[in-house]
Amino acid sequence: MTDPAILILASLAERDKHGYAMMEDIACFSGVTLGPGTLYGAISRLEERGWIRPTGVADRRRPYTLTAAGRRHLAKELESLGRFVSTGRERLGLA
Repeated sequence: MTDPAILILASLAERDKHGYAMMEDIACFSGVTLGPGTLYGAISRLEERGWIRPTGVADRRRPYTLTAAGRRHLAKELESLGRFVSTGRERLGLA
């Protein structure tokens, strides 16, 4: 999974984070390295949709938090991915 939006939402599901902390977390749990342009572009889109919001400024950094709407969206996307994985495993004879 390499969709920056889903990766960011999954990172923030654990706890609030600023951009660099999200980049490190995402690389750690997914093996995907998001560049700053990709990360901050996706953050802007997620803010516009109301799925994340800034929590203020902490030591020159801007942490973000997952909103209730963002949590619902992430749960829906993960459910869809689960069906996709299940179908793929069945078709490969791995289920």
